[in-house]
Formats: sequence, C-alpha cells, structure tokens
Amino acid sequence: MINIVLYEPEIPANTGNIMRTCMAFHMRLHLIEPLGFSLDEKHLRRAGMDYVKELDYKTYPDWKTFLKTNQGSFYFVSRYALKTPDSFDYTKDEGDIYLVFGKESTGIPKDILYDHLDKCMRIPMVKEARSLNLSNCVALVSYEVLRQLDYPELCKHESIKGEDFLERVHNASTNA
Repeated sequence: MINIVLYEPEIPANTGNIMRTCMAFHMRLHLIEPLGFSLDEKHLRRAGMDYVKELDYKTYPDWKTFLKTNQGSFYFVSRYALKTPDSFDYTKDEGDIYLVFGKESTGIPKDILYDHLDKCMRIPMVKEARSLNLSNCVALVSYEVLRQLDYPELCKHESIKGEDFLERVHNASTNA
C-alpha cells in the first residue's frame, strides 16, 4: 500500500485536500503531531468534503512512535534533495511505500533527512521557486508512484456515469 505521511502539518486546507487525494488514490494517510489545527476544523472538512468518512488515516504523537509502528520503504520529499521522484523504481519495493512530507513552514527536520539521504527526492521546478503547495506535492509524487505501479486498485475509466458516457451524450445530442 502507498502511505502518505505528513510531518506536523500546519494548514488545515492542505491536509483536507490531501485527505481527498488519499481517498481517491486508495492511499493511507499518517499524521504526525502536533497538528496546526483540529481534525474537526471547518476548513479541513470543506477541503476533504465527505471523502473523510472513506479515508484510512492514523495520527501519531511523534515521529518515533510512527516509526515504531510502521515498516516498509520510506521516501522523503524535500527541496534539499538531489534526486527526482522518477529516479526511484518503486516496483522493486516490497511491502508498503511511505512518502514523507514536512510541515509547510520548515519541511522535514534536517536530522531525519540526513539519516535517509539516499531516499530523498525533490520535485524539479524553476530555480526562483522555493517550493510548491504541500497538497500539490503530495499529488505529484503520489502519481509518479502510482504510474510506476500501474495504478493498483484504481479504476481507469469513468465508473459513476459509465465508461461510454461521452459517446452516449454525443449520440443523444446529435439524435435530438
């Protein structure tokens, strides 16, 4: 399973958007405290919408507790990294994959990054940009992992209105 780990997230709207992304991509969310908001905050609910009910997520009081209870392959997203998300071959990972993202203001603590330099990645962008929005980063990196794994457990066609929806709408409008 792909797991998203947010280290001390600060902005409820970002976390709400990430909750929605996690639910849509069938990923588990891990929240490392302290959080900069309450999980019942209205901004969080608005961004996460009604998907939060379907979301698999856990909270942890600190990084050490999180590490004690989770095993797998860990990757860290940081502006200081030298590799890109596509530099890694996620198909070779056995067990769960954990994508770790830092808090909006300061990122992942440098001592954690230093202990995992070989598993740190940076999203390429123009040199004048410090960073992207946290929820955008989660979506970008997650999608690369999902792409390499051929979108496990994800539907590749429109399942609510049917995969032939566009053809049906077109035919109905041309026959009217």
